[in-house]
Amino acid sequence: MKFKQIVTIVLISIVTASASIFVYSKYIQPRQAGIFQNGSTDIPVNYARYMPGTEHSSGALPPSDFTAAAKTAVPGVVHIKTKINPRQVTNGNNLQRKRSILQDLFGDDFFGDEFNGNGDGRRYYIPGQMASGSGVLISDDGYIVTNNHVIDDADEIAVSLPNSGKTYKAKLIGADPSTDLAVIKIDASGLPYLLYGNSDNVEIGQWVLAVGYPLNLDATVTAGIVSAKSRTIGINKSRGSRNSAIESFIQTDAAVNQGNSGGALVNTNGELVGINSAIASPTGSYAGYSYAIPVNLVKKVVNDLMKYGNVQRAYLGISYMPSSVIASLTDDQLKELGVRRDAPGVQVTEVVENGSAKSAGLKTGDIITKINGVPIPGASQMTEQIARYKPGDKITITYLRNNKEMTADNVVLRNLSGNTDVVKTTMIDRLGADLSALDKDDARRLGIRGGVWVSAIGNGILKKQTSMAPGFLIIKAGDQAVTTPDDLARILDKKSSIQLIGLYPEKSTNIYYYNIQTGSAARESF
Repeated sequence: MKFKQIVTIVLISIVTASASIFVYSKYIQPRQAGIFQNGSTDIPVNYARYMPGTEHSSGALPPSDFTAAAKTAVPGVVHIKTKINPRQVTNGNNLQRKRSILQDLFGDDFFGDEFNGNGDGRRYYIPGQMASGSGVLISDDGYIVTNNHVIDDADEIAVSLPNSGKTYKAKLIGADPSTDLAVIKIDASGLPYLLYGNSDNVEIGQWVLAVGYPLNLDATVTAGIVSAKSRTIGINKSRGSRNSAIESFIQTDAAVNQGNSGGALVNTNGELVGINSAIASPTGSYAGYSYAIPVNLVKKVVNDLMKYGNVQRAYLGISYMPSSVIASLTDDQLKELGVRRDAPGVQVTEVVENGSAKSAGLKTGDIITKINGVPIPGASQMTEQIARYKPGDKITITYLRNNKEMTADNVVLRNLSGNTDVVKTTMIDRLGADLSALDKDDARRLGIRGGVWVSAIGNGILKKQTSMAPGFLIIKAGDQAVTTPDDLARILDKKSSIQLIGLYPEKSTNIYYYNIQTGSAARESF
């Protein structure tokens, strides 16, 4: 009896199992195999518990392994430490103006003691500062590219090489606040350096690595993807560069913190594709987005700084309305201005008389769509493309006029002065400020013949030696009146020290005095 019961149970089990397998294979399995292929909204999920012993054992590397790129990049990224010595600064103490500005400046009794360099421009001291950042070796003999803001104002620059313990004193070769780039050099040879990649080939979604020295740590590598290209964030403009700021950042989500500035952004081959420069953060710490200067722009700026000491910057000779301004205007306002909201490129709002665009036949209202065949959907792409060339280079401009595509070939780019001459660093450049002549209407309103506006102050003599603020109007240099930046340049070139005299018209009628040194001492420290 027991034998029959056992046999019966076994037979029932066999039949039940066979039936289950048949039903599963015929009806259930095909449905599950097609769930996600047929557009179901169900999400395939699994618990994220880690179970030792269940890892892949094939020995193959995961698809996002970055060890080779990191081994290539880390030796070529250096730690930069800077020191700003305590300094004496003219505080610009003022004297109350008792007569009209016109009388004070140009009257017969103007050159009395009060206005003959004896103004109460007293000095005070600013404590020294120390900071750190990163840099990228670009040659085996010690040339390093970093951010301008890393070495900005530094009196001493020290460079530490990774894993060697060696520290070198560096000298500044040249800096460009407009792109936030600088080149420094250490006296060494046989150094590892990074190879340039091609930032034009960088694509959104591509893996990249950020290498640098964040928060004063040793060499650190983080990874992320490229989340956007040609970003403009307005940070370079705030640094008060004389020329227009150039921004066309590669945006990534690779973790970048304070100290990473000037470090490398590399692709998975270990090639340099950008110089890390900024982060988007409400707190000053990493919050998810970082920004790197594309290497194709870096190469041009670096070559110029090494060859000329400054950047030979080309200009197209047009004005245009930034997208942020266009977005803030109503349709009626744009129609009145003749500007399209949906322009498939950069719409020209003004053509400079002696500029390249004028000679190429461009007119107000034209829409630039390509530079040398490269699409130009917005201003950041246009400024980056033009910034890769120097005065005298020829380009092709594709543009729309009345919805008809036109092309201007062999357009010769020019410098800011409207020619193709090599631009040398001048005393005005060394002041580190945006300067412009006071226009006639404002001069008439103030009752003076003219002056030189200081609209922004960046790295240079004015920042290092004075407490001058933007909005200052220079009306005299020493005992000579100035009405244009050229007037000021001619006077400064002949003086090793001088007093700048002027006022802040929007704040008060007081006269301010700022003493500056323009001789060899200033040249060595800049």
